Amino acid sequence: MAEEAHGEGGGLVFHPLDQFKISPLFGDGPIAWYTPTNVTLWMGIALLCIIALFVLGTRARDIIPSRVQSVAELMYGFIYKMVEDVTGHEGAKYFPYIFTLFVFILFTNYLGLIPMSFTPTSHIAVTAVLGFGVFIAVTLLGFYKHGTHFLGLFWMTDAPLILRPVIALIEVISYFVRPVSHSIRLAGNIMAGHAVIKVFAGFAAIAAISPVSIAAIVAIYGLEVLVAGIQAYVFTILTCVYLKDALHPGH
Repeated sequence: MAEEAHGEGGGLVFHPLDQFKISPLFGDGPIAWYTPTNVTLWMGIALLCIIALFVLGTRARDIIPSRVQSVAELMYGFIYKMVEDVTGHEGAKYFPYIFTLFVFILFTNYLGLIPMSFTPTSHIAVTAVLGFGVFIAVTLLGFYKHGTHFLGLFWMTDAPLILRPVIALIEVISYFVRPVSHSIRLAGNIMAGHAVIKVFAGFAAIAAISPVSIAAIVAIYGLEVLVAGIQAYVFTILTCVYLKDALHPGH
């Protein structure tokens, strides 16, 4: 860090965004769609951790659960209740998809807090796939279940007739902005926290302000622990809200 923090002219030089660079796992050649990268590695590690918790950790199915089984059951019950409360009993059938989104985002966020690791959810390319995936899925579901009546989501019958076209235009724009805000919110919050930690880590190379910098790093790291969980929750509950609109467009 000290070598990174001090440039050739003696000034303070560091690059907080370097931690988000995608690099191939083998060699230094160009990156193609099939090239294993650090993103691939840490998404794979997240998948293995999820399997370890929910498959290996619960395989005994003890009446008196172990600690690992208790954690898995608490997460399962928490998300299931949230899906049922927001979308209704009809939405419970889509719980596996929503739960998969939650645990993937949660594990990738927390694994990204390990020193020298990589956070896939700090990249808009990853979060956009998740966000647009939700958008496309709920839109197709809405038309599949309700046909053209799904368009009633944009036509406010309770509003005065003269205002309905204006409100409909606003609702359409708001609807198509959903996947953008859904994905940018997650990537932006994760990337910002990691970048701020790297900035303060660069200042830690200066002896005079090193104690203050280290204290700031500890404080921000603690905040990032909260943000990692909160962003997974926010992404999931917004998915539930969008699903509710697809299932009950008239409400």
